[in-house]
Formats: sequence, C-alpha cells, structure tokens
Amino acid sequence: MSTQAQAELERYSLDELAALAGVTARTVRYYIAQGLVDRPHGEKRGAYYLRRHLEQLLVVRRWSDAGLSLERIRELLAGAPEDPPPRAVRPGTVEVWSRVTLADGLELHVEPSRAGMDPQQLRDLVREVTKLYRALRTPPGEGGDTED
Repeated sequence: MSTQAQAELERYSLDELAALAGVTARTVRYYIAQGLVDRPHGEKRGAYYLRRHLEQLLVVRRWSDAGLSLERIRELLAGAPEDPPPRAVRPGTVEVWSRVTLADGLELHVEPSRAGMDPQQLRDLVREVTKLYRALRTPPGEGGDTED
C-alpha cells in the first residue's frame, strides 16, 4: 500500500487530532472557523480528520508560535512567498544547539527545532554540506565527487 493510501486510512477524532497537534479541541474548531484548517469529513459525531488536517494544524501552530498573527498566517496559506522570520529568543530561554565540525575551520551550528528539522534531515544537511565543501576544495579534474 502506498504512503498516500496509508495516510488516507489514518483517521483521527477531534480530540486525537488536537492532542497530536498540541492544541485544544477548541483551538482546532476556531482554526476551522477562521479558514486556516479544512473542515472535517463527515458531520457531528461521525466527523473525522486525516493526516492533512494534522499537517495544516502543525503549520499554523509553527507560524503562530513564531509570533505571526492569524491574518499573516492566512496570507501565507494563500500563497504569500515568505516563510515567517524566526521569533526573537527571550533571555533565559534554553536551547540545545548542535555544533557539527565539517572540516578544520568549518563548523555548522544548528538548533534543529527552531530550524524545523528532524534528526534525519539534520544528518542529510550535514552530508550534503560536507559533500559541497569537498567539491569546492578539490581542484578540477581530481575527482572530488565521492560518496560518504
């Protein structure tokens, strides 16, 4: 079964959806009323939500947590070109940064949750940046295009 077909089989109640997204059921209803999240399938007690509803909620929550107004979020969902700027970090905020040494004198500093990256995406980023760095450092004709 394809991933798309599996996603369509996953059904969530309002409470399950809210818990997965880290919001209240009331917030989900409000976002639906505001047109930020699609309406559920079915009606009343038979209503259910799919993975796309969860993805919509997570995007709205991410932008809301970044300090954007619901109006700005609506604009972004309608196709405005810019991703929201990161929210200013307040003094006393604890963050865990990853410091990755790519080569002598070259480091990559990443706070994965602020960057919106899961561990696999971070590994992929490091692998690709390292590959690019090696390609830039290797003189033409010396075959610096090696896989890790």
